[in-house]
Amino acid sequence: MHEAAGEALRRRGVRVEDVVRVACDIARERRPQVTFAECRTHLEKVLEKREVLYAILTGVVLDELAEAGTLPEPLQEAIASDLPLYGIDEILATSITNIYGAVSLTRFGYLDKKKPGVVGDLNRHRNGRVHTFMDDLVAALVAATLARMEHSAQKGAGRLTKPEVTADAQEGLPPAASG
Repeated sequence: MHEAAGEALRRRGVRVEDVVRVACDIARERRPQVTFAECRTHLEKVLEKREVLYAILTGVVLDELAEAGTLPEPLQEAIASDLPLYGIDEILATSITNIYGAVSLTRFGYLDKKKPGVVGDLNRHRNGRVHTFMDDLVAALVAATLARMEHSAQKGAGRLTKPEVTADAQEGLPPAASG
């Protein structure tokens, strides 16, 4: 499935390097020492998730069907025109961001509004191409990569610890279920 998703991205003109570049540019705003290799490693980990691969494959197929004019109406018009009130493209993309929590979702919102790099290129739908899903999926990949990097950087720092429960605090509580 990983190969199929990679091929689907390439068919839509998306190169992994372009996604990594956007992620690195944004990551370096907070951590200037971040390397391209580090960003790429985190993106590759994001691309190992089955949910991510299915989202990519689904979005690519819908964009390709709309581009070919083979979707039934009113979906054909909604997807081919990237109607602002359609919104399912963002919903599919957030299935990726949800894996990495609120940090990823927040980053996605920023990327969807600013449309840096390849995200903006896809959003312009050049040469009759339909990228209604692809621009949002790429933004979600960048957002998930950034969130994964932030989670990794914070690993161990400020980690929550399990509070100690004293015998006095346990009085009056029902016994814990066993098994």
